[in-house]
Amino acid sequence: MSDAAVDQGRRTWIAITCGAGAVGGAAVAVPFVSTFSPSERARAAGAPVEVDISKLAPGERMTVEWRGKPVWVLRRTPEQVEELKKLDGQLADPNSERTAYPIPAYAKNTGRSIKPEYLVVIGICTHLGCSPGGVAKNAGNPSVPSDWPGGFLCPCHGSTFDLAGRVFKNKPAPDNLEVPPHMYLSDAVLLIGEDKKA
Repeated sequence: MSDAAVDQGRRTWIAITCGAGAVGGAAVAVPFVSTFSPSERARAAGAPVEVDISKLAPGERMTVEWRGKPVWVLRRTPEQVEELKKLDGQLADPNSERTAYPIPAYAKNTGRSIKPEYLVVIGICTHLGCSPGGVAKNAGNPSVPSDWPGGFLCPCHGSTFDLAGRVFKNKPAPDNLEVPPHMYLSDAVLLIGEDKKA
């Protein structure tokens, strides 16, 4: 056998060995590299959440989960929207100026919302983290004043919030309810957790 034939045979085996090594290396590397991406559970924990609000009637509220927290989506009636304008004197922070967390610019209005009829807030009291419950106007609940306009009552220490999530004066809660970043993808779909305009 000539030296040229031996060299050709070696080159062939080297090429085959390199090819097999590359395939084996890729087979090992792909699963290893994929461990760097977040799991489905981790993605769900922080990923934006799409919410169908098409069936939410005026006066109704729904709760969805985002980042492990309850987010309330309330569709206010025109009367409830008007009532909000009369409450500034009773509220601790009507313009959402004293917040311990960032508040989107579109939530610095009376309704604390992009669209006046919708409220989107995290349903956790800013005092010690309890979850307030809704108390309707004229509900006859002894824990709220007789002229109660409707809103939310925290059962733990009695903090009360209006239908814009603003805390009333002289209550333990230091801040209004938190407004998460959100945007409307359409009239029927709300995206919680992302705001491309902010």
